[in-house]
This record gives sequence, structure tokens and C-alpha cells, in this order.
Amino acid sequence: MAEHITTQAVTRYWKLAALLAAISMVSPFSIDTFFPSFHAIAADFGLSKWAVQQTLTVYMLPLSMMSLVQGPVSDALGRRPVILTGLCVYTLASVGCTFAPNFTTLLIFRALQGVSAGVGMIVGRAVIRDLFEGAQAQKLLSLVTMLFAFAPAVAPVIGGWIHVTLGWHAVFGFMALFGLSLVVGSYLTLPETHPKEKRPHLHVGNLARTAWSIVRHREFLLLAVAMGANFAALMSFVAAAPSVVVDHWHLGETQFANLFIPVIGGLITAALASGRMAGRFTYAQQSRLGFMLALSGSAVMTLLCALVDSPPLLVQQSNIAFIAFGVQLAGPTLSLRMLDLFPLARGSAASVQSCVSIAISALVFGFISPILSGSMLSLAEGSFLSALVGFGLWRLSQHSAQRQLT
Repeated sequence: MAEHITTQAVTRYWKLAALLAAISMVSPFSIDTFFPSFHAIAADFGLSKWAVQQTLTVYMLPLSMMSLVQGPVSDALGRRPVILTGLCVYTLASVGCTFAPNFTTLLIFRALQGVSAGVGMIVGRAVIRDLFEGAQAQKLLSLVTMLFAFAPAVAPVIGGWIHVTLGWHAVFGFMALFGLSLVVGSYLTLPETHPKEKRPHLHVGNLARTAWSIVRHREFLLLAVAMGANFAALMSFVAAAPSVVVDHWHLGETQFANLFIPVIGGLITAALASGRMAGRFTYAQQSRLGFMLALSGSAVMTLLCALVDSPPLLVQQSNIAFIAFGVQLAGPTLSLRMLDLFPLARGSAASVQSCVSIAISALVFGFISPILSGSMLSLAEGSFLSALVGFGLWRLSQHSAQRQLT
């Protein structure tokens, strides 16, 4: 009987991990799937590369702002209804993108995608922390991250083949079908992990004050910006994927896997390592190692591109994978530390952290990446600077935490 119960618990654990990973995939799918369609969208609407890049900016800005709302609302109303509502809105927005007759309409529905796409990623972290603590929470978050990490690798490959076969409109049609399948799956299997007796009343003023108290927390803000900057060390290359793959590596629209497989390889390997390190290393030790690896990888990439005009593709891919490994290794411990700073408002803390990270990513996608995408050296330099800023801010956060203890 005990063995049967244990088997059931393990099955539920894996089902929950798979579901949370799937609903977290919505956001990267909405970014990466239509990368292969960039040139076609520009040609159809007569746009510059910079203008098409704004389909990412108008998506990520509302994604960032809504992350401040979704977590606190899930604290007050429960995790399940917020996730289901967000997925329904996302599905309808994807249908709108599919049939967009002009670029303005496409931007409007892309913004609506941004309003809703982050709900699984944001509220999902609170679900994990509702159910588990300490090393168990870190292991599940690492497992979800590992499963979720397949999205950026698979999305542009799927998008490339759909684009080549059916055109760019069908790529957004795929997003709509993906969203619909998640609505059904979440409705049938997602549990409510935040009971009514623990929910605060939904009061806008209280939610705003809670969010403001989180933003004002010195250690939290330093950690959030440090995490976002460290992630930007990897996003420097991902945001410029059309330029990296097509212009600099001279590959085709169905070959985006050459960039995203190394990225995902680094993320998945780090997620596995993080799960093994849970309980054996302190949060600070693992975070420091992740920052140092990301900084080292970006430094080597910068030096390589500065010394060699066209470095071997495999060497560039290896360096990008190394940067991804370092970025991901620091991620779970930083997230859990920030959530633990506000145990009674984890949804709000997750929202503020996501808002900061997404805002930094929006800056990279919409402004920094188009400027740096002219050469691999410029992208590598941007990556190195981001990793350096992230490490420096993390060090300041450690000093801040130590001062509070004394």
C-alpha cells in the first residue's frame, strides 16, 4: 500500500512539473516561434528590420507590466482561476494575430498576447512554493525549468517548418492551438494550491502597497536586477537570433536550431546540476558559481570574436552554451531567495521579480539588440557587460544581507 501511495505521489509530482513547464512555455513560444518569419513579415508589410523587432517590444512591455498584477491577484483569488483566464485571453489574442490584415492589427494583438502570456511563468512559481519548501522547492523549480527549457529550442524549429510550408500567419495559428490545448489541460488537471483562508482581500491599494514594499526592499531589488542583467548576457544572442543565424552564420530559415540547441543544452544541463546541488550548496554558493561561469563564458566569447574574424561555428555555439549554463545555474537559487524574503506575499514577490526581468529583456529585445546585431563581436561585448553588471549587483546584495544580519 505504501509503495502504491508513493507511486501515486511520484506520478502527481511529474504531472504537475510537466503542466507547469508547459504553461510556462507560452511566453518563450510567443517570442521564438516566429523568429524565422521576421524577413517575410518585413517583406509583406514593407517594414525595416527595426520595425519588425517592435513586435517583440509591444509584446514584452505589457508582459512586464501585467506581471505586477497577475501574482498579487493570484494571492487574492487563487492560482487556478488566474492561470485559466490568462490562457484563454492568450488563445484569443493568438487567433487575432493569425488573421491580422495589417501591421498595426498585428501589433495590437501581440500586445494582448503580452498581457496574458506570462501568467503560467509567474503564478507557476508561486504554485511550487505553495506546495514545497527548501531543497524540494529548488528541485521542482529546476525540473520545471529543465522541461520548460525545451521551448526556445523547439519553438523556432517548429516555426521555421510551419513558415516554409504554410506561411507566417500559420505560425500564429500554431500558437492559438497551443494555447487552447493548455486551457483544456489546465482546466482538467491544475490543482488549487492557495486555500481561501490564506488569501488576502482583493484591494488595489493594499496590493499596490505590498508591491511598493517589495520594490523598496534593497536586497530584493538588487537580486532582481542582478538576475535580469545576468539573463541579458544570454538574451543578447537570443534577441538577435534572426541576425545571428541568417546574417552572421549564413544559415537558412529552418536552421535556427543551430543557435537554440546550444542555448537549451546549457539551460537543461544547468537545471540538472541545480537539482543535484540542492541541499548540498547554499543559495549564495550556487548563485556565485552561476554568475562567475556566465561572466567567464561571455569574456571568452568577446575575446574570440575580437581576435578571429569568423570563429568556427562550433566554438561559438560552445561558448553560448557555456553562458546559458551559468545563467541558469544562478536562476533557481536567486528566485527562491527573493520569494523567501516575502513568505506571506510570494505571488506579489514573483510578480515584481518577473516585471524587473521582463523589463530588462524588453530593453534588450527592442533597443539594445538591434544596435548590437551588426556583428558577433558587438553582441559578445554586450553579453559580457550584462554579466559583469549582474555579478556586481549580486555582490552588493550580499553585502546588504550581511548588514541586515549584523
